[in-house]
Amino acid sequence: MKKQTVLVLAILGVAAITTAKSTKLAFTWKNPNYSGESFRNILVLAMNGKASSRADFEDKMVAGITRPGIQAVPSYSLLPRPEATPIDMNELKEVVRGQRFDAVLVSRLVKYDKTVTYVPGEAYPLYPYYGTFYGYYGALSPVVYSPGYLQTETQVQIESNFYSTSKPDGELVWTGTTDSVNPKSVTKVISGVVGLVVEELQKERMI
Repeated sequence: MKKQTVLVLAILGVAAITTAKSTKLAFTWKNPNYSGESFRNILVLAMNGKASSRADFEDKMVAGITRPGIQAVPSYSLLPRPEATPIDMNELKEVVRGQRFDAVLVSRLVKYDKTVTYVPGEAYPLYPYYGTFYGYYGALSPVVYSPGYLQTETQVQIESNFYSTSKPDGELVWTGTTDSVNPKSVTKVISGVVGLVVEELQKERMI
């Protein structure tokens, strides 16, 4: 029984660690042809149809990027838009030029999948001897057969691109894709994505 208990605790411990790190960096790339300095004035843009989600993401990303000598600005503060309305390209260009942004960080939701799977009950292995018969029967009989259940898995993928504005149409200098599995909330997804993106931008000396 002690061995069984230790095994269960170990499994639960691994599950807890996995849950805590539900967002991971799935892909990252830096433009090998870019050799400029780090950026100082950055526009943060979340391409999201929901105004509240756009603001939440941009605010958290701005907070993660901003530090002495580096300014980040949320796009909604300069280009407010109602629900499900895209930003006009000409307005966006005017803001980038007028505010003299040297970089734009844009993120978008690539994939949101929610799958429900039926998991059938399974038989647990029985050990040949556990102390007394009634003790064994009373402890193990409830878990010999587990009932079937429905398992729901949610997967969220977000792409973030970092562009230099030195060229007229902008130049991609870094891109990264994050995967979140079974996140507890939208806030958890945003926090996980922001943390990973900012860490990569620092590592690549973008900020």
